[in-house]
Amino acid sequence: SVQQKKTWSAVKDYELQPVVEWLRCLQAPLESQTVFATLDQAFPTGPDPRTSLRIFNRFAKQLSVDMAILALSWHEMNKYDLNCRHYTAVIDACAKTDMWAKALDLSGKMAHSKVESDTITFSATISACEKGGEWEKALYLFTVMSQSK
Repeated sequence: SVQQKKTWSAVKDYELQPVVEWLRCLQAPLESQTVFATLDQAFPTGPDPRTSLRIFNRFAKQLSVDMAILALSWHEMNKYDLNCRHYTAVIDACAKTDMWAKALDLSGKMAHSKVESDTITFSATISACEKGGEWEKALYLFTVMSQSK
């Protein structure tokens, strides 16, 4: 159909909103299978990187960090293209909700996935550690960031 042939880069915010809102309405604890099935149905051929980033940013702005993490996991599981900006959006959401350990975990996943961190990613992760009172980890990340330049 014409709808299926539409490229996901052409998806407008108002078209993405129902999927995001429906996912936000799911009751905690979030069932990953339900989230994954919803994303599979909404994006049968997979979202393009721009749409993916908009999904992560939308969840981050709404402080739906668990949902952003599940959406990121769905992308990883399906081997969809992820870059530094995708991870940074979710790490930044973790920083805003005092989830420093999850931010560090995501930073580690980036390295494991061979996605290179940039200054913004390091700053978001350092901010998460700082807000969590984890100064040693924040200083370590600052050192790593300084040495990577």
